[in-house]
This record gives sequence, structure tokens and C-alpha cells, in this order.
Amino acid sequence: MRIAVAGAGAFGRNHLRVYRELETAGLGVCLVAAVEPDPARAAAKAAKYAIPVYPTVVELLAADLHLDAASVAVPTVHHHAVASELLEAGLDLLVEKPLAASLAEADELLALAARHGRILQPGHLERFNPAVLAVEPRLRRPMFFESHRLSIFTPRALDVDVVLDLMIHDLDIVLTFAASPVREVRAVGLPILSPKVDIANVRVEFESGCVANFTASRVSTERVRKLRFFEPRQYVSIDYARQDLLVIRLDDAIPAEIAAAVAAGAMDLAALAKLAAAGGHPSPGLAFVKPPVTPGEPLRLEIESFLDAVRTRQQPRVTALQGRNALALALEIQASMVAHAHRAGLDDFFNPGA
Repeated sequence: MRIAVAGAGAFGRNHLRVYRELETAGLGVCLVAAVEPDPARAAAKAAKYAIPVYPTVVELLAADLHLDAASVAVPTVHHHAVASELLEAGLDLLVEKPLAASLAEADELLALAARHGRILQPGHLERFNPAVLAVEPRLRRPMFFESHRLSIFTPRALDVDVVLDLMIHDLDIVLTFAASPVREVRAVGLPILSPKVDIANVRVEFESGCVANFTASRVSTERVRKLRFFEPRQYVSIDYARQDLLVIRLDDAIPAEIAAAVAAGAMDLAALAKLAAAGGHPSPGLAFVKPPVTPGEPLRLEIESFLDAVRTRQQPRVTALQGRNALALALEIQASMVAHAHRAGLDDFFNPGA
């Protein structure tokens, strides 16, 4: 399978690395070319991977390299233009998140992919995190989510706000786990070190009654990637960074007041751990389980899944429609943040169009 990568910057370089690793391992992949407009970066990647690096997609396609598929890792504002050209040329695509900059652009990409019979997979990396893969078969009925995704400030991905940069990973996972239409969104966000929102807090209620709280920051002093959720008589904690999974089950022996607190989301892992700490053994009614998690690099697992969809012509694990739905929720959150800023009298400070 002959592959190209469009965009060799902060994340495109990882796509280049993984494709070359798969090629070296003899897994039926050949990294053929890349697209990168920055001359210095293009020269560096051409030398490192011994491939031609073109400044534009037009020049890539004109080279007639008999490509089968490509990764699109250009800035979000260029996703639609680049992906459209590649889809029109008959390539299957893995497009980094978010799928596009607007719903109209996303819908056009979905229509193009359908018209040409192409695979279009959005790059929602955390769906391939081993901890997420391990917990999905164990899902019951999640009713309360608490998500924290915090990063130290870097100058990358400043063409989008923190919702499209970081939070969208968790939006996609919660939408998948909750499996229910969104009923209400309330959000607040502020720009801190960039012209766009750098820190945001969001509450989403679903038609099923499930509620999710999201916090995302790219101006934190620490790096946190965690998702916790409660189901009937079960609590699940995922640490994305550590690829770690903890399940706490409640049996019929647990006191009614504890069960009620857990079901309401009023008791977190720290409180449950204290209950289990007395005497150095689990408290009656609590079963602490560490399900097996098979370690792996999420990006490699994502790319392998994409290539499998290309080979088999089967629907990818993360569909273009799911990418579109995550984008729709992110844009609704952005609108809610604008409304909140207006109510709070922060219009001069809050400039979402910057």
C-alpha cells in the first residue's frame, strides 16, 4: 500500500515515523512521499526518510506516484482543502482531528468520500488508547462523566482553541460511550496566553439523563489526561497517559448512603480509596479490579486500524460521521462560551474570531 503524508509538522512527523516503522517491519506499507510547504522542514524530512517532499498537494498528485492512501496532518483550517483534493484523486484518508473547521466543510468531506467510495477516518487518537480499548467491552450504562485534559502551554495548534485542540478527544469518547443525543450544553472559556480560548469548563446533559463535565486547559502547570465515569454499581477511572484502568464495583453489601453518593457522582476515587484503606484491605461491598490492558502506541494502533479498513473496505473503527458529531458538539460548546462571555460582560476580552 503506497502512502503519503500531508503535513510534516508537530504531528505529521509522527505519522511519517509510524508508516516507516510499518514499512520496515514488512507489513505491506510503503511510505512514498510527503507534502510540506516549509522549505527547511521539507528538506529535513526528505533527507531523513529518503522520499520526495512536495510543497503542495497539487504537485504531489501531478507526480503520479500511484498512491493508495494518505494521512492529513496540516493545520485544521486547511483540512477541507487538502482532504478534498486527495479524495477527488481517489485516495483513502486518515484526517487528524478535528475533521474540519466547520460543519459545512465536514459535510462536504463526508459527501466526497461517499461519492468516490473512499475511506475517511478522523484521527481521534484516544479511541485507540489501550485503556479505552480495554474498557469498552465492560461498559454498562454510564450516567456521569468527569473529564480532565490539561497541558503545559506550547505554541503548537494555536490556529484552534482548546476545545478543538484538546477537549475534542474526550467529547468523542463520551459521545461514543453515552450513545445518546445531546440535550443541553453550558460552557465557559477564556483566552489566557493566546487570542483563542485556552481554558474551558463544560457541562453536557444527554437525552438519556447522563451528564458529563469536561475541563480542558493548555495553560496548566501539569499534564493530566483522565476520564472517570459512574455506571449503576460501578465506577471506572481511566488514565490515558499511563494507559491505566481501574474499576470499582459495588455489591449488595455496600451501605445505602455510600451507593447513593457514588450514583450521584458525589464520591470520587479518593473517597472510595479511603474507604478501602482502613485495615489495609478493601471495605465490605467494594471490589477493586485492575482489568488487563495491553500496552501499545495509540497512533500506531490508529494507523494500523486505518490501513485495515483500507484493505478490507470495511467501515473504520472511528467513522467520519462520529468525527462530524464530535465537531458539532465542539462548535456548540464554542457558541455557549461566546454567549457566556456576553452575559458576563467579557466581550472585549473574549475574542473568538481572533
